[in-house]
Amino acid sequence: MKKICFMLGLLWLSACKIDDLENKNQPTPDQFSQNANIQELNALLVGSIGQMRENYDLYVDVLGTIGREAYRFSGSDPRYVSDLPGANGAPLDNNAFYITNTYASRYAGIKTLNILLNNAIPNTAIPTEMEKQGYLGVGKTIKAHELLMVLNMEYQNGIRVEVNDPQKLGSFLSYEESLATIATLLSEGATHLTNAGTTFPFRLPDGFFGSPTSFRQFNRALAARVAIYQGKYAEALPMLTESFLDLAGNYTQGVYLTYSPNAGDRQNTLFLPPNATGDIRLVHPSWLAQAEPGDARLNKALKRNEPATSSGLTSTHDIYIYKNNVEKTPVITNEELVLMYAEAQIQTNNLVEGLAALNKIRKNAGLSDYAGVVDKPSLINEMLKQRRYSLFFQGHRWIDMRRYNRLSELPIDRPGDIVHTQFPRPFVEIGVQGG
Repeated sequence: MKKICFMLGLLWLSACKIDDLENKNQPTPDQFSQNANIQELNALLVGSIGQMRENYDLYVDVLGTIGREAYRFSGSDPRYVSDLPGANGAPLDNNAFYITNTYASRYAGIKTLNILLNNAIPNTAIPTEMEKQGYLGVGKTIKAHELLMVLNMEYQNGIRVEVNDPQKLGSFLSYEESLATIATLLSEGATHLTNAGTTFPFRLPDGFFGSPTSFRQFNRALAARVAIYQGKYAEALPMLTESFLDLAGNYTQGVYLTYSPNAGDRQNTLFLPPNATGDIRLVHPSWLAQAEPGDARLNKALKRNEPATSSGLTSTHDIYIYKNNVEKTPVITNEELVLMYAEAQIQTNNLVEGLAALNKIRKNAGLSDYAGVVDKPSLINEMLKQRRYSLFFQGHRWIDMRRYNRLSELPIDRPGDIVHTQFPRPFVEIGVQGG
């Protein structure tokens, strides 16, 4: 039983008991039942952020493939060109790597955070109350992000949010309930960060904002993303004001996952060398064909010496976002915030302000101002187009087209292919309490 649970990536949401999951590489609640010291608290918090990188590349790959941004050719797994592009109309497999691995990785990080939030912090007197607020604020923010990643894949299947006690798992919430609960978690996190003083008693990894004030801006940025997903556009605008949104600023500013070549650390496996064979990440031909001439964002694609083909899918260009295996990957950037600001303004009928923000995005990409019709439907089309190119291969396109009920507009590459709407609930959840 222990081996089975471990091979499921420590997915304690299965029928396995918590004792079955205990191992040297995963913290357990009883280890932090009382008097955890600063080093232990920091290990839990920083470790959970490190866990965010687990299968992050897979998440981007599968969402990019379903969203027709990319092809992923793999010499070791044909499901990238069969299951994910919807070959022959077949549904996704609820026990395949593309759902079980990502699901397990996200909930492994959530488990670590739950131990910090629900066991370690309440049962230690070592940090001051202000310092505890810092742990709680960061912990709840990261937990909300990880839950949102699961929900992005599961969509109307919903997710479990209450998973602290493996013997009393919460039921699956609907999509709307899940978003609302994630929004509440972010709101609680923001309050904690407001009360956390000026410095943290821990050092966050490079790529993350390092003070309570700046980390709260990250929290509000994520909250705005959730509000946009909820269709609460008017509520998103003040959240963006409290975030690190800067309409005229550096569009690459943001929060990133970082990597290093050091032993025991991770490298960025979203990087593959140009003109590779076997394992390849390729640009979907439609992304190139539908771009405006002169768009500087086309530098995210690099023409191959020879086109690559697999199972009837062909591309002439490699994805060239990452130039090496230690380059950082974005969690959320100012460019996305500007696009959310534009969307919220358009959706609340402030068309002039929304268009002004879109023109800033266009100018940043080396394009002239938008010259089309200025009405709400036209500007929504333009906003989605700019998101497509600015946020290319970050996991947004499929979600964007889904939330605007436009999945039918995504290209079909082969007769019989379909565009999936969501991932199935993982096999390990079948028959489990609340499932």
